[in-house]
Amino acid sequence: MTTQVKDLENQLAELRQAALAAIAGAQTLESVEQLRIAYLGKKGELSVVLGGMGKLSAGDRPQIGALANQVKELLQTNLDRKRTDLLAAQIQAQLEAETLDVTMPGFYRPQGRVHPLQSTIDRALDVFVGLGYTVEQGPEMETDYYNFGALNTPLDHPARDMQDTFYLPDGNLLRTHTSSVQIRHMETNEPPIRIAAPGRCYRRDTEDATHAAVFHQLEILAVDEGLTFTDLKGTVKTFLEEMFGPVPIRFRASYFPFTEPSAEVDVQWNGRWLEVLGCGMVDPNVLKAVGYDPEVYTGFAAGFGVERFAMVLHQIDDIRRLYTSDLRFLNQF
Repeated sequence: MTTQVKDLENQLAELRQAALAAIAGAQTLESVEQLRIAYLGKKGELSVVLGGMGKLSAGDRPQIGALANQVKELLQTNLDRKRTDLLAAQIQAQLEAETLDVTMPGFYRPQGRVHPLQSTIDRALDVFVGLGYTVEQGPEMETDYYNFGALNTPLDHPARDMQDTFYLPDGNLLRTHTSSVQIRHMETNEPPIRIAAPGRCYRRDTEDATHAAVFHQLEILAVDEGLTFTDLKGTVKTFLEEMFGPVPIRFRASYFPFTEPSAEVDVQWNGRWLEVLGCGMVDPNVLKAVGYDPEVYTGFAAGFGVERFAMVLHQIDDIRRLYTSDLRFLNQF
């Protein structure tokens, strides 16, 4: 055995001993990877040792090559085993840290509830959707045209005095009803039309037990060939019976600028007549404003205040209770 072969064998033995000790002492997966690179990488210590094989004779090289492969396989095996052990220990530690003690009391999470206003809207929409209507939305900040003009309410019309409006500095306003949604929908859709438009409205009302400056409405609109007041009465009657049950219903002649003829509707509730909604046949001027031919198409509309319905259905004595966010009140629903 030549001196060069002996030196390489000693270097491989020392490398094996040092590497095994380092692997045994590794505490993290990162350190194991660093040891793999340090000993078995392209520029690792094993490659440095094998670089001396170029000085060996052709007969001595197989002997050192076989020994180097044994060292490499031994180190790789120990690295893999160490990596597996550390990974298992890491998973075990995580499982122990995340163990759920089923004997511990749980955290109380109160169940959410639907606000009585929203539940009333949902209940009404279920009825109208069942009748073939689709739900439509519109902006709460409106122009004078959509809120009044297109609804047959010109600037000098006395009907404007019926609704005290919040006007904005730019000339726009906060909508006083959801009827503006009907105009916007008709402008971009051809008959037949059947829509239900729920939403928030604004008027300069003095707040008391039955009035609020911010309130909610839900209106319906149907436009088609051959619609009559009989269709309107049938729709309103079906809706009110779904909401209140089989109660007596009466129609009273009334006035709205955008319907003609117009009516207000009462139900007999707890022994007295209660006004619940307004309705009527769409005025021909409204149909003309959106480009419909009133000689071909007719329509009807109806609308009600959501707060009024909620107060009647849930026997609420003051509209302001709906806006106080008082949990003692809301927990009842």
